[in-house]
Amino acid sequence: MDVNKLNEIAKKLVAPGKGILAADESDGTIKKRFDKIGVESTPENNRIYRQLLFKTSAINKYISGVILFDETIRQSTDEGVPFSKYLSDHGIIPGIKVDKGIKELYSGSPEKVTEGMDGLSERFAEYKNMGAEFAKWRSVITIGEGLPTDDCLKLNSELLASYAKACQENNMVPIVEPEVLMDGGHSLAKCEEVTYRTLKAVFASLESVGIDYSGMLLKPNMVIQAKENMTKASSKEIAEATLRCFSDVIPETLPGIVFLSGGQAPEEATNNLNEMNNIGFFTELSFSFGRALQEPVLKAWAGKSENLKLAQDAFIRRAKMNSLAREGKYAVDME
Repeated sequence: MDVNKLNEIAKKLVAPGKGILAADESDGTIKKRFDKIGVESTPENNRIYRQLLFKTSAINKYISGVILFDETIRQSTDEGVPFSKYLSDHGIIPGIKVDKGIKELYSGSPEKVTEGMDGLSERFAEYKNMGAEFAKWRSVITIGEGLPTDDCLKLNSELLASYAKACQENNMVPIVEPEVLMDGGHSLAKCEEVTYRTLKAVFASLESVGIDYSGMLLKPNMVIQAKENMTKASSKEIAEATLRCFSDVIPETLPGIVFLSGGQAPEEATNNLNEMNNIGFFTELSFSFGRALQEPVLKAWAGKSENLKLAQDAFIRRAKMNSLAREGKYAVDME
């Protein structure tokens, strides 16, 4: 394991003013997004759409890395250049989603566990050979009556740690993603309590396997009320709750935190990130957004080649807004 190299890559991924594009939607997720705009999800349509994103002019000003899906890392541009090489050639670090999705913790359980440990080391070697320099594994935590259970937190934390260890041993930077879901009606305070419990469990597991934090990034949820909770917290309250929750859990040597957007609207996620950077933290506060970067792009594109420029303009705009939020220089009226 080359610790210095891992630290260098991690730092580049959270370079000031930049963040990560999560373009690693599973087959099921990209189908749902394409269904909304009346486009069939096929390998070729998926490729055309993702090429639209990657070929957007000057995205390397705002995007440091891209998380790819297994299908995508095997695909190429119209000119036959593998996507991972195209991104690298344009100063963007290619990464790969390595988990294989979620299943019920046990039959009938509302809680989930992530699959994908089988053959993981071999897949790391293959992806590394294809140009990936970092990876991602997502676990999901559900809030509900008596949830999450200790068993759920323990198992998902142990899997995240095992993945991260294998990742570093294969000289790739692990992005560790424990997502406390926004589903339900819980309060901001409840989300803070569960996010704290989750992060404590995750870092205890990471510690137990000897992860080098300087060569890792954390991709957590923001502390926010559930979608069905009508008591909406302000961006300032969300930012304060998130940083309060993280303050005594995050190791000082971690290069940065790349927040997921979850179920937030694009502008909401950007504004919350901006508020956090206004307050400030001891490590980089960045983004690794999927839907919050892509939602306006999909609407503008609608599967039509004549909308390419319109869609790319929508993408560069969202990337720029999030870049400003990284510096605490974003304002809602810029929209």
